Amino acid sequence: MVRSSSSDRVLVIMAKAPRLGEVKTRLTSSLSPAAVIAFYCCLLEDTLALARSLSDVEVAIMCPDSDVNQLAQLAGAQLANNEPSVVAQKGEGLAAGLTSVFAHFAPDHQRDAHQRRIIAFNSDSPHLPRSVLEDAFEMLAAHDVVVGPTHDGGYYLVGAKASHRTLFAGDGMGTSSALERLLSRARALELSVGFAAPFYDIDVADDLTRLAEELRLAPARAPRTARWLKEWDSTPH
Repeated sequence: MVRSSSSDRVLVIMAKAPRLGEVKTRLTSSLSPAAVIAFYCCLLEDTLALARSLSDVEVAIMCPDSDVNQLAQLAGAQLANNEPSVVAQKGEGLAAGLTSVFAHFAPDHQRDAHQRRIIAFNSDSPHLPRSVLEDAFEMLAAHDVVVGPTHDGGYYLVGAKASHRTLFAGDGMGTSSALERLLSRARALELSVGFAAPFYDIDVADDLTRLAEELRLAPARAPRTARWLKEWDSTPH
């Protein structure tokens, strides 16, 4: 992969450090705390590998300030001398994180002749086809915003070419109305919106089962996660 800070395509992974009680909390009814952490680490590592598989894309991680060092170590251990930048978000919560992504990586002037196309997506998305990310970047050539809807009313991906500070309000994040709230704010800002293919998050046990079935057929898509799920699927639960 050619990774350069001058690339006009930036792919930002929204992540947290793998700590008990802070990641994939809805899976704790199905998995032990230690299993949740192990699973999240697999998802994150495979998602990083997916991001790096795109050509001519700058890869970065956006996370809470308290998580920077741990995520830099995790990413650096996996990526050796080609590690992504790990950036501390300003403020708390996902809305603040997404606002920070575009404030940090977007050009200072919206009419910059070399606008960067910036996409932020979930850290638990190794099952996402690479073509979806490529298509999302292409959509940003013709739209102000691109969004990838999830089947539960949220979104797993959002991209833009400029920072729109009111696009991500603090209300509704992580709920079934998150997508509609985002689209409503985009309309209020008179931003054109393109849509990536709908997909699903990994939140509950049914999602684990679905992902395990997909990766059983194509483990190379997310090899670490596939190995973990194969072991999980073979044990009583």
